[in-house]
Order: sequence, then structure tokens, then C-alpha cells
Amino acid sequence: MYNYIKNLNNIFYIFVTLHLLIWTLIPSLTNQNLPLDTIEALAWGSNLDWGFNKHPPMSAFFSEVFFQIFGPQDWSYYLLSQIFVIVSFYYVFKFSKEIFNNNSLSLISVLLIEGIYFYNFTTPEFNVNVCQLPFWSLTVYYSWKVYNEKEIKFLDCLLVGLFAAFGFLSKYLFLYLLVSIDLLFIYLIFIKRERKFDFKYLLTFEIFLIVLVPHLIWLNNNEFITITYGLARTSLEQSSLLDHIKYPIIFIFKQVGILIPFLIMVLLLVKKFQIRLNLKDKKLLFLLAINILPIVLMLITSFLTGSKIRTMWMTPFYLFFGTFFVYLFKSKINTRKLKTFIYSFVFFFLLSPAIYAYNSISKDNKRTDYFGKDIADLVERRWNKNFSNEIMYVVGDEWYAGNLSYHLSDRPKWFLTIEKKVDQLDPTGGLIYVGNAEILKNLCPGEFGKIDNQGICMIGIRK
Repeated sequence: MYNYIKNLNNIFYIFVTLHLLIWTLIPSLTNQNLPLDTIEALAWGSNLDWGFNKHPPMSAFFSEVFFQIFGPQDWSYYLLSQIFVIVSFYYVFKFSKEIFNNNSLSLISVLLIEGIYFYNFTTPEFNVNVCQLPFWSLTVYYSWKVYNEKEIKFLDCLLVGLFAAFGFLSKYLFLYLLVSIDLLFIYLIFIKRERKFDFKYLLTFEIFLIVLVPHLIWLNNNEFITITYGLARTSLEQSSLLDHIKYPIIFIFKQVGILIPFLIMVLLLVKKFQIRLNLKDKKLLFLLAINILPIVLMLITSFLTGSKIRTMWMTPFYLFFGTFFVYLFKSKINTRKLKTFIYSFVFFFLLSPAIYAYNSISKDNKRTDYFGKDIADLVERRWNKNFSNEIMYVVGDEWYAGNLSYHLSDRPKWFLTIEKKVDQLDPTGGLIYVGNAEILKNLCPGEFGKIDNQGICMIGIRK
């Protein structure tokens, strides 16, 4: 029995190692440039703060940590993204072991989610969605500890608060998971009265708030700009009465479409689709709370507000779907179908990187085809020809200016704008503006150039 369990553990580690290697190597070899969101995170990271114009700071923080270690090496940011993915896989596996007390079912739970493209095809782009993944799985795992153990441990509550805060600082939509877990506890304590209130629960909330304080101060000082951006992305202001019906329906169909490979794998695994829900089953209640309730709350949000839910926002929501479906059908799993299931897993496991590589090689109009390094080299040569000081700042959008910040050897700080920030800049530092060529050409007090339809204005100390 020990050898059997050990072998299953080894299979899991082989799986996550292969996943990490494949999804680090494929984009490293086939992409010319890092994806948009990764460049954006690196731009923010060059000038770290407690928040940015679009998102809270966590993705920028981790990107900058890797930049300080590896510099402008594209492969390292694909590696960073996969580290986040496999850490989340590890805690899904660990959580599933506690649910099933069965390594085979736990392994199947993780293999199933490889059929969801959020955990393969989209992962090379390190962004706020990927950044949530380990904190989502860690928050669920330690919430389960608090939920399941008879005596609540101080450390478990502390860790729930800490990882919940890190998740929220990755993306505000993390709140949907937190609300779902809180609703479960409220239901059990105040409605069903199956649990006694423990003051250690308050520790979780206190730690959560303490970690968030610097970001909340930043938000207040910056007119809640990230919240304004998030609301703008939902198209809420332009919503009509029809949108309250249209967008929820579109949302449902998109989620079903995303899950098709996953559902095919489930279909190949289960001999009979028969479900008996026992709402007194504490494991089932917890699985419903972390899997179904966040999606229902998202659907309700769309219905009540008429807001558009973007597909990529759902990235972390399906992490425990494998565990949930295996738990629903654990008595209906056909062991004779395991070989077919493994074949289907291998098929999807290899298909996704093959499609990614094909798209990356065959199409030449993607963001990842941008010649960011070559453009930065041209800018740097022209700078060195005309100016004697270091390039300390780049100003412009996250993509064009962000690429310069990433690729230039001086690693200048990125700013979207320096309006009201001029007094904070070092007067001896060189500055590059990137933006509309026609406007910059007339306003540039230094050296002007145009590359890839973008105007570039260099201002420094002349040689």
C-alpha cells in the first residue's frame, strides 16, 4: 500500500514537472516578445507602489522580484507563471487528499482540471488572473482546515487571512471566493447552529485588513482609480435593460464552452451520471461553497447590474472543479475506463501546447510578435549618440513604454503620466516619452524619432 501511494505521489510530481517544463519552453521558443499583461506587470514593477491604475500590486511585485533575479530574460516570466500554476495544483492535490483520503481520486481531481484552458493555454501570460491561483488554492485549503477540524488552530486562521489578503491584492474579484466561504460559515453558525462562533474567526478578518491597510490608503489617495477601471471594464455605464438578460446568458454559454474538454474527460471516467445530493454532508457543502457559489454570485452580479463578465476573469474559479465532480460521482467511477481517461488526459495535455505553438509560429500579428528588444536597442543607440546621462524614466502606455522599460539596459522607471509628479523626478535623469507621433513631434524639446507608428521623444543632457 505504501508503494502504491508513493507511486501516485510520484505520478503527480512528474505531471506538474512536465507541465512546468512544457509551458515554460513552448512560449520561450515560439514567442518574440512577452505578452501584453506580463509587460504591463513588469512596467508597474519598475516603479512599485501599493496599487496601479488598473489593478492592485501583487502581480507587479512578483514580476519585479523575478526581474531583480533574472533581468530581461523572457523565459523566466513564463517560468514564474508556471510556478504559480503548479503551486495551485499542489494545494488542489493536497486538499483533495483530505476530502477523499484516497490518492487515486486526488490525482484524478488534478488531472481533470488540465482539461480547462485557464490552466494550460492561457498560463504563459503572467497576469493578475494567474497571480490569484496559488492564493485561491491556499485560501481554500486553510479555510477547509478551519471548517473541518474540531479545534480551530490559531495558525490556520492567520494563514487564511494572510492568503486571502494576498489574493485580494492580486485582483479584487478574489472577493467572490471570500464572500462564498463567509456565507457558508454564517449559514452553519447563525442559521443551522451546527457550529459555535469562535473568536479566532475574527483573527482571520483582522489579518486580512492589516495586510490591506497600505493598499486602502493608496486607493484613497488615488481616487479609487482601480475600482473605477474595474467598473469601466464591465460596461456598466452603458448597460441597458436587455443587458440584464443578455450578458448572464452569454456568461452561462461561455462557461459551458470552456468546460467542454473537462466534461468530456468526466464522461469518459464515469459509468453512470446519477447524483444524490445530501446537504447534510459537510464535505459536499464546502465543495458547493467554493465551486458553485462564487459562479452563482458572479451570475447574480451580471443579472442585477447588467454588467459584462469577461471570460478571463473566471480563471481561478474552476481550480477545484475536478475535486467537486469526482466527489459527486466517486461511487460511479468506472475503473475499466481509467485507461481511456488517461488517453484523453494525455491527448488534451499535448494538444494545448501544440495549438499554442502553432498559433505562435504561424501568425505574425500578435502582441508576442512585437520586436520589443530590437526597438529598445535602436532607442538606446540613438540615446547614447546624443545624450550623456542615464535613462531613468519612460512615460507612456504600458505596452510601448512598458517594453522600453523592460528591454532598456538602464531599466528606467515607467510612468503612465508624470503630471503632478515632476517634482519627484531626479533632474539629472534622462526621460523618454512614448505616444502619438504627430503630437510629440510638435512638442518634443529633445530628440524626436518614430518607430512602429509611435513617436519617441528623448530628453536628456546633451553630449
